[in-house]
Amino acid sequence: MAVATLATLFLVPCAFSLPISSSRCSLRLLKFSFSLPGKILGRHDRSQSSFCFANSVVKAELKSVDGEEAKRLVEREGFTVVDIRDGSQYAKAHIIHSVHIPLFIENNDGDIGTIIRRTLHNNFSGLFFGLAFTKLNPEFVNSFEKKFSKDSKLLLVCQEGLRSLTAAEKLKDAGYQNLAYIISGLQKVKPGIFGKEGPRELEDAGKGGLVTIQGKISAVLGTVLVAAYLFLTLFPNQAEQLFFSK
Repeated sequence: MAVATLATLFLVPCAFSLPISSSRCSLRLLKFSFSLPGKILGRHDRSQSSFCFANSVVKAELKSVDGEEAKRLVEREGFTVVDIRDGSQYAKAHIIHSVHIPLFIENNDGDIGTIIRRTLHNNFSGLFFGLAFTKLNPEFVNSFEKKFSKDSKLLLVCQEGLRSLTAAEKLKDAGYQNLAYIISGLQKVKPGIFGKEGPRELEDAGKGGLVTIQGKISAVLGTVLVAAYLFLTLFPNQAEQLFFSK
């Protein structure tokens, strides 16, 4: 009992001398527990970070869900859908009534380095895959803080799931407590699970550039080649006169 009391007196001031917003550092110091009733309980796991002091709880929870579970969170638990994709993907298709706060925004900076990178990007990734040239949104967290309280229930969505996870970590570090994101993003959400707005299906909003017409080009070329082969095979004399006569 005396050892536990001494440990409490030494460790607790150290832990609470760190900013509460620095959750990773301060909570790691609290990876201990005491059997003293009504005192301090500290714990840490992969899905949530929390600590209790004098019956007051501060908790940060991050859920990874599939499309069906995401729908349940919205309809039954009151989660708000926040779309963190860039503007071009959001315009193609987004969940109805979702809030748009992009993690990345279009990069129109005019310095020479950015101009060179933008030109290279537009001639490759932009041309073939339709990807916008973007940069991190410096007002991302501030935009959330202006619109949502720290205890708001937020479902973050992007196209592949990676940006949503990154955004969730940023918001968790900023003190948001109830966060969820869709594993593998909207590209894996079955049509009809969510109502949508925009000209495309949610799963196709990330597609763009030449790859979207590659199949059509291949079909046309294939048809031409097949027709040419049949013509040469069935009408060899006419083909010789047409293509090989002087």
